[in-house]
Amino acid sequence: MAVYEELPADADAAAIAQLHSIRESIDNIDAALIHLLAERFKFTQQVGRLKAAHGLPAADPARELLQIDRLRGLAEDAHLDPAFAEKFLNFIIAEVIHHHVKIAGGESVAPVRAPGGAVHPTPHPPTAASAAS
Repeated sequence: MAVYEELPADADAAAIAQLHSIRESIDNIDAALIHLLAERFKFTQQVGRLKAAHGLPAADPARELLQIDRLRGLAEDAHLDPAFAEKFLNFIIAEVIHHHVKIAGGESVAPVRAPGGAVHPTPHPPTAASAAS
């Protein structure tokens, strides 16, 4: 059920139209962020399978620190609060590591849906036969 903001009866029509236009832009950006995150997680799941196949650890603290520093700089350049960017990246990193641990343990990871709704197969650690190919 959709919930709509109640606006005063005497609200300026032009302001309301502008509000709706801005919110539509926000909604479009939110959709793009979700699709970008889905694409990012497809690649991190590939990394998880590669790490599992070669006995590499799920976490890479040195890379994580480099990424945090890099993204804090990007955030500053974009006039986004670097502390917020770091919190956001730390959340993503924690989820990626969780996926890598599950992949290494032979557990399936939730399927990744591509834009448009197509489901990519749930990743599983490669077997010796599939790792050789």
